[in-house]
Amino acid sequence: MIPISVLDLSPVSAGSTATQALRNTLDLAQLADRLGYVRYWVAEHHNMPAIASSAPDIMIGQICAATTRIRAGSGGVMLPNHAPLMVAERFKVLEALFPGRIDLGLGRAPGTDQATSYALRRRQGISEEDDFLDRFNELMLLESRGYPAGHPFHNVQAMPSDVPLPPIFLLGSSDYSAQLSGQIGAAFSFAHHFATFDAAAAMSIYRDNFKPSPSHAKPYAILATHVVCADTDAEAERLAATVDLNIVRRAKGEMLPLASPEDALAFDYTPVDRARIAQNRTKLSVGSPATVKAKLAPLLAATKADELMVTTMIFDHADRKHSYELLANIFA
Repeated sequence: MIPISVLDLSPVSAGSTATQALRNTLDLAQLADRLGYVRYWVAEHHNMPAIASSAPDIMIGQICAATTRIRAGSGGVMLPNHAPLMVAERFKVLEALFPGRIDLGLGRAPGTDQATSYALRRRQGISEEDDFLDRFNELMLLESRGYPAGHPFHNVQAMPSDVPLPPIFLLGSSDYSAQLSGQIGAAFSFAHHFATFDAAAAMSIYRDNFKPSPSHAKPYAILATHVVCADTDAEAERLAATVDLNIVRRAKGEMLPLASPEDALAFDYTPVDRARIAQNRTKLSVGSPATVKAKLAPLLAATKADELMVTTMIFDHADRKHSYELLANIFA
């Protein structure tokens, strides 16, 4: 059976707080650890009232300290926001403290709006160009001590120097990300839950372009998708109403905390709203365990994913935990 993991954005629900959302993440990580999930990734987003996860490196350490077995990682660190040396040192510290349990997932986007991105990067010498590959190469050269004599960084060591970087994963939702992941020899996590590009095609492009690297000797592809699972189809549909309203609001630039199913079901949707919901539902698996399994089976077969990673952005923390419990039973 395919390994299964968690992608957690630390969702903030209406009437609750971001602080509680972070505590919920630690609680869910402990459950995932007990249930046998392979890894637990936390995201980096900024200035989004519905998402409390802004500092994945800090949360990764907290998750590992609160669990015993599960791998913890970034889904991902948004490399445009950070100096490569800082990323290297923070993840080497995590690897030193929790050896063999850390993943370094890297993203190419800033994970926020334009103004917040500027505030994050304003001291770095902002460029209009996509400098992800330059930053990634810098990260790798710092790790390998590959800068030649005479280069300003020749004597720079990412500390602790006796600890390797954790395994590297590249996050993506396009053909370019898939191709780049293969060319740099990273593992690849495809964001099916919001991608417009075909997941099976992305996985194929990744494998066709893969070149072995110190991080990965062979390709490894994770399919990240959105699932809402409950005891019955009807209950899952009720819970997924929160997802529907969140999609509609985000399309309008309204980054509000997650609404309750009751408020979402009572919302006055326009025909355009309902079209957006229908389009998003093609990337969302909703239902009882049997229904969810049937929906995921053809997707997993088409992508030939090595691992399934699930995010569940619903209102109630207890319902979210139960969804992951049911999924663990499906893939046990």
